[in-house]
Amino acid sequence: MSTELLFDPQPVPVAPSLLGESPFWHPGQAALYWSDIPGRTLNRYDPAAVRHDVWSLPCEAGSCAPMLDGGVLLAMRDGLWRFDPASGERTRLAKPPYDPAKERFNDGKADPQGRFWVGTIYEPRDQPLAALYCWSHGTLERMAEGATVSNGLAWSPDGHTMYWSDTKTHAVQALDFDPALGTLSGRRPFISFPPKQAGQDLATYGGRPDGAAVDSEGCYWTAMFEGQRLLRLSPAGEVLQEVALPTRCATMICFGGADLRTAYITTARENRSAEELKSQPLAGCVLQMRVAVPGLPVNFVHA
Repeated sequence: MSTELLFDPQPVPVAPSLLGESPFWHPGQAALYWSDIPGRTLNRYDPAAVRHDVWSLPCEAGSCAPMLDGGVLLAMRDGLWRFDPASGERTRLAKPPYDPAKERFNDGKADPQGRFWVGTIYEPRDQPLAALYCWSHGTLERMAEGATVSNGLAWSPDGHTMYWSDTKTHAVQALDFDPALGTLSGRRPFISFPPKQAGQDLATYGGRPDGAAVDSEGCYWTAMFEGQRLLRLSPAGEVLQEVALPTRCATMICFGGADLRTAYITTARENRSAEELKSQPLAGCVLQMRVAVPGLPVNFVHA
């Protein structure tokens, strides 16, 4: 019988981020990448070498994804860029399709066919003016709208369902996805959570859905920002598991390691109270834990 300890989140031994986001496991490099949005850095951690590489960026990178040509696609406030970790050089792929004073790119991932999907955050957060875009073959196209804080992108194992959340409204949606055409239809509710009430104590607030990933059984894992927990949901939107975390603000989960059974969870410490940071010293750290069901491998962006 295995004595492996599951669901025991522990910190990766690197300095915390202000707001870690968009983790992905690079199988060829056996390394974890993530961005620190307000810290304006791209990070890479090699567990075998216990090595942490950090690249400073000129503005915020809301998300990052591996590219087939060896680069990393960065979805930044000033557009989409190919970043070369070897040289530190950026090459612009697309200009921002929005006013950078009010909006920026946020959560983004490649689909199984190599298109890059990325949503935006409308920073005034008073209107649902964020949108979802797809970058493919050099063209950036607006694909969906009606959100305020675009998040939670993930695909089912068969590639026919895409998940997309709006953190502001506490809701996750499912959409029918055509893998060949890259088109969306059948947008529908997947799950929603109670919003935080005025004066509600965070201890009684379950959080709101942030970044996500799907495992090999088709279950959707979502990081519940301010909820101090992860949820594993069935393809029907039923809560199957809840994992308590040592930090209040998880931002996203991914699966890594050779067997894709190590879950990595980015977290945030930006704008948290001094009292909370004192009681939660791991805020901003990347957490890691073993899981029973492997995740899906990361999708690479096709140039």
